Amino acid sequence: MALFTGKGDDGTTYFFGSKERFAKDTPLAEALGTCDELGSLLGYLKARGRTSKRRTDLEDAEAIEGVQQNLFIIQAELAGADKRITEEKVRDMERVINNIEKKLPPIKTFFIPGANEISALYDLARTVARQAERRVVHLGAKHLSAHSLAYMNRLSSLLYAKARYHAQKGGKVEKKPHYR
Repeated sequence: MALFTGKGDDGTTYFFGSKERFAKDTPLAEALGTCDELGSLLGYLKARGRTSKRRTDLEDAEAIEGVQQNLFIIQAELAGADKRITEEKVRDMERVINNIEKKLPPIKTFFIPGANEISALYDLARTVARQAERRVVHLGAKHLSAHSLAYMNRLSSLLYAKARYHAQKGGKVEKKPHYR
């Protein structure tokens, strides 16, 4: 399979396995593209974790791969495939978030991102996850099941929890904004 066909030179693309073409600037293309951006950013976090010798970083890398796999399910669903995120996957993510949250001080304010490098990368991934969620929500519920929408919503919470966890693990104090 060639990496390029030239068929998209007119500003159109198609869904994998479909012959129907659509404009690359449609809300659906934006949603799919932003999910792809998020998956790539998570890939960087995963690769970074795999180069570490720390068990928690290796566990993070494994968990991130699971999220990437689920993002592919969401993209397939967006494209019209008969794929869906299950309620179990949403509940599993909620358990992970709750377990991380138990290790952290309660949230009483916003925090300025960038406590350390890994925390900043998780915050960046969180913002891309929120952007992907906004793009998906813009399409409406007809494109994604309730569990897939819930998964997209929880994903940014997971990434925020990971950012806070890695800041604390790195011995960094989260800084709140001054508002002055």
